[in-house]
Amino acid sequence: MTQKFSFALNGRDGKARTGIISTPRGEIRTPAFMPVGTAATVKAMLPENVRATGADILLGNTYHLMLRPTAERIDRLGGLHRFMNWDRPILTDSGGFQVMSLAALRKLTEKGVTFKSHIDGSRHEVTPERSMEIQKLLGSDIVMCFDECPALPASEEDVAKSMRLSMRWAARSRDAFGDRPGHALFGIQQGGVTQDLRAESAEALREIGFDGYAVGGLAVGEGQEAMFGVLDYAPDMLPEDKPRYLMGVGKPDDIVGAVARGIDMMDCVLPSRSGRTGQAFTRFGVVNIKNARHQDDPRPLDADCTCPACRNYSRAYLHHVYRSQEIIASMLLTWHNLHYYQELMQGMRDAIADGRFDAFQAAFHDRRKDGDIAPL
Repeated sequence: MTQKFSFALNGRDGKARTGIISTPRGEIRTPAFMPVGTAATVKAMLPENVRATGADILLGNTYHLMLRPTAERIDRLGGLHRFMNWDRPILTDSGGFQVMSLAALRKLTEKGVTFKSHIDGSRHEVTPERSMEIQKLLGSDIVMCFDECPALPASEEDVAKSMRLSMRWAARSRDAFGDRPGHALFGIQQGGVTQDLRAESAEALREIGFDGYAVGGLAVGEGQEAMFGVLDYAPDMLPEDKPRYLMGVGKPDDIVGAVARGIDMMDCVLPSRSGRTGQAFTRFGVVNIKNARHQDDPRPLDADCTCPACRNYSRAYLHHVYRSQEIIASMLLTWHNLHYYQELMQGMRDAIADGRFDAFQAAFHDRRKDGDIAPL
């Protein structure tokens, strides 16, 4: 078993890349999509079923886990992998984004952030050092630097100030992380949608030196066009020989566009959250199973899909259990969505390796243009 964290690029097609991230807990095939297990569970899924969809790695959430059940408790119980019965790699985010979006009465200083828990109002302080300590207690394989994520739109002055604070925190995160063989620390590029600020951030991160690099501060409301505008240059500013991770993305067409621009890793709550709200992602686009058109339809969601929802159940059944608020609706639709996402990743990995990524991309968009199959 390898004791080191490493990344090998095996193929490219244009800017799109395919490779393998090796960790002591197993290999991660890139481009990789990481299902989100916010509170030590991918909602409505058993871990072995998440694995069966093709997922090599999960994401856990530092903010949620530090508040409940606490990182100290998880550590006493043998670490996050044992706690949630997932023996493969786990990436934990730093908690910065959730502090921005969920915490009440947060106060930001050079030292870190103090905030009130959205659960019970208790007061907490997270600094780069504390974030590294929490993630170490959790035992995650890939640790993210603690950063400040400004909500867009923001003035360029505010984005610059925030980015420079994040870069100082990145250096402190690196120092606090120390030397942990087999575990990786990723730096997070910030700078909003401003190219000069992105370049300044990338240079600061390269100087500190990380095992991988994330493009942060996107998919926070700026829209796909602006996001792709940044991705046209941001990944190229990061080291070639390290994984590049786009945080919090996204819809299937966001993912394909990101991979086309040189991104290796992504995560998003979308496939699982959409499954719980009656939305299924298919090769033809999004299907709203709650719509009345499905109530008498004996066909599967997608005739070519091999997930249990498509193999064993009709649209009419899925419509019925969703309308009846049965738990199986969340289970089947989430499984289908995660299966679809992983199939999309495998399709891209194969296409990049074979030098036909452009054709893959064209076919992907082409199929979605016509929308769902016609109603009966």
